[in-house]
Amino acid sequence: MRNLRGDVAVKADWTMSEKLLENVFMKRSQQKKKTSPLNYKERLFILTKNKISYYDYDPEKGKKKGLKGTVDVEKIKCVENVCPEENSPAERQYPFQIIYDEGPLYVFAKTDKIREQWIHKLKQVVRFNKDLMQKYHPCFWVDSMWLCCQQEVKQALGCRVLETHNGAFTRSRRESRKPLPPTPAEEKISRPLPPQPPPRQPDPSPGMTVIAEYEYTPMTEQDLQLRKGEEYTILEMVDANWWRASDQYGKEGYIPSNYVVEAGNGLEKFDWYCSHMNRSQAENLLRTENKDGGFLVRDSSKAGKYTVSLFTKGGGDTPGSCRHYNICPTPQSQFYVAEKHNFSTIPDLINYHQHNAAGMVSRLKYIVSNRAMNAPSTAGLGYGVWEIDPRHLTFIKELGNGQFGVVKYGKWQGQHDVAIKMIKEGSMSEDDFIEEAKVMMKLRHKNLVQLYGVCTKQRPIYIVTEFLSNGCLLNYLREDLNHPSPIRLLEMCKDVTEGMAYLEAQQYIHRDLAARNCLVDYNGTVKVTDFGLSRYVLDDEYTSSAGSKFPVRWSPPEVLLYCKFSSKSDVWAFGVLMWEVYTLGRMPYERLNNTEIVEKVSGGLRLYRPQLANERFYSIMTICWQDKPDERPTFQDLVGTIEDLLYELQ
Repeated sequence: MRNLRGDVAVKADWTMSEKLLENVFMKRSQQKKKTSPLNYKERLFILTKNKISYYDYDPEKGKKKGLKGTVDVEKIKCVENVCPEENSPAERQYPFQIIYDEGPLYVFAKTDKIREQWIHKLKQVVRFNKDLMQKYHPCFWVDSMWLCCQQEVKQALGCRVLETHNGAFTRSRRESRKPLPPTPAEEKISRPLPPQPPPRQPDPSPGMTVIAEYEYTPMTEQDLQLRKGEEYTILEMVDANWWRASDQYGKEGYIPSNYVVEAGNGLEKFDWYCSHMNRSQAENLLRTENKDGGFLVRDSSKAGKYTVSLFTKGGGDTPGSCRHYNICPTPQSQFYVAEKHNFSTIPDLINYHQHNAAGMVSRLKYIVSNRAMNAPSTAGLGYGVWEIDPRHLTFIKELGNGQFGVVKYGKWQGQHDVAIKMIKEGSMSEDDFIEEAKVMMKLRHKNLVQLYGVCTKQRPIYIVTEFLSNGCLLNYLREDLNHPSPIRLLEMCKDVTEGMAYLEAQQYIHRDLAARNCLVDYNGTVKVTDFGLSRYVLDDEYTSSAGSKFPVRWSPPEVLLYCKFSSKSDVWAFGVLMWEVYTLGRMPYERLNNTEIVEKVSGGLRLYRPQLANERFYSIMTICWQDKPDERPTFQDLVGTIEDLLYELQ
C-alpha cells in the first residue's frame, strides 16, 4: 500500500463503497473560543456521501488513528478556495474552506489539483442542501477579523458573491423537499444552474397604465375614486405616496400609490394572491373559511418566492389541515409545484391545479382571500392633508394611557377608524414635533403604524394614527395568544425587523423599541409605533438613563453609559423585544432594578434563553447583544437571517 503523504491523490478503497475521497491535509484549528491558540496539524480526511471525517494520522506508518472530528454533509453551506496569507509556508499554499453551522473549517491541500478535486466533489455532494450561501469571505478569519473586508463579526455575511459561469451562480438552492435525481447532463457539469432572476419591473412613470388593487373612496375633493380592477392613467408623481391620475372617463384626482399596480405585471390583480401574508395568517384564514380545497397564494418567507397554501379535510371527518407548497422555478424560468408539471407563468400553474391535483393533496377548489378587508393604510387622510380638523373626529372609547397622555379609539368623518393620542400639556416639545410630523407622515411601510395627521390649532394637540384592533403587542403576548408555535413567534419578530429595516434605510432611529411600542392588526400583523417620539419628551426621568422611566431594560451599554443612540442601539433593543416575544411578555431582568441592570449589563450580563426559543432562535437575540455596536447586524441583515430560517422551517 502506498504512503498517503506527498502528492498522492486519492487512495482507492474497494472495501468501502461509500467512500468518495481520502487524503491527508493540513488542518487549521477552528478557534471556537477567542482564547484558543491558532495551530496547524496533519489530519487524514475521508469524504462519504453523508459525512466528512478527519482522523489523527501516523505519517511513518501511513495509517489513521483516532477520530478527531466530523462534519455532516447536509450542514455544509459553502465550499470555496481561500486566498493564501502573505508569506505563508509551502505546505499552506493551497487552502480551501468548508463552511457549516460551526463556522469555517480551513484545510490545506498538497497540490492545486487535489484541492480542486475535493472542491468539485463536495459541491456536487452538497448541491441540494437547504442553506447554500450566495456570498462568502475569500480570505481567512484571523485575530477576530475577516482579512478580506475587516468585519469583526465571525457570523458576518460574506463580502464576495460566489463565482459565476455564463452569468449564473455556481450554487443552487434546493427548491423542493424531494430533489429530482440528477440527469446525465447535471452529472457532467456537477452543479445545476439556478434560474435567472425575473426581469426588473420598470419604475412607475407618468403615462403608465395601472389597475386598482383595492377600492378607494375619496377623502378630500382633490382625490379620485378607485374601483377595484379598473384601469387608470398616471399623470403626475410629485409625491411618492399620492399620484395624480385619470380614470377611463377623463376624471382626474389624487390616488394612494399603494392601492394600484402596473397593468400587465404582477399577481396583484388575481383574487387568490394575498401579499404580505405569512404562514400562520394563511392557516387562520383557511381554517376560518373551512372549505375542503380552499387555497390562496402568498409571499413566501423568502423574498421573491411564493407559496400555495391549501386546506384539506382529507375526505373524512377530521377537522382539516393546511398544506404549504413552494412554487419552484426551473432553470428555464418556468414554474412548478409538482415535478414534471411546469408552466410559463404562475397564473397558468394555478389554473392547471384548479383542475388537477397532480401531486398536491387536493386540487385547488375554492379561492380564499382577505383582499377586500385588507386594504393598506394611506399616508394621510387624503392628498396633502396633515392638519386634521378636530370637528371631524368622533371619540368612541379609551384605549389606554401612554407616555404623552390618553389614547382613544375613534372615527374620522364618521367612517374611518383612527387612534387619537391626546397630548398632555407639558409632556412634549410640541413645536419641534409639529415640524417633524410633516416628515413622519411620509414614512409608509406595512409594518409601521401610519401617522395620518395632527390637530394643532387647539390644546391639547392630537396625533391621529392608524388604528390596530388587537392593540399593544405586550398585552397581546400576555393575554391573547393561545399556545403559539415558535414559528408563529418568529413571524411576529420578522414583522418588526422589516419595519425597522425601513426606518434604518430612512436613517430614522426609534430610541424606544419594545413590545409595548408595537401594535397588532386584526390578522396578527405586528407594526412598530411611536418611532422617534422619545426625542420630544420633556420628562427628565424619561430622557436620562438614571431616570426610573428610561427604557434601561432595552438599552445597550453605550446608551446606558454615554446616551449614544444609533440604529445599532435599536438592534440591541430588538434582541430584547424578541426575548419578550419568546417569553410571552415577561419583564426583562425581572429580578434586577435599574441600577443593577446598568452595572451588570455593562459588565457582560445577558438575558437567558427562553423556553420557547431553540438555540437557533436564541442566537439571533445574542448577536443583537454584542458589546460593540459595529459587531451587531443591521436590521436588513436580520430580515435576511429570519427569512432564511423561516424558509427552511416552512
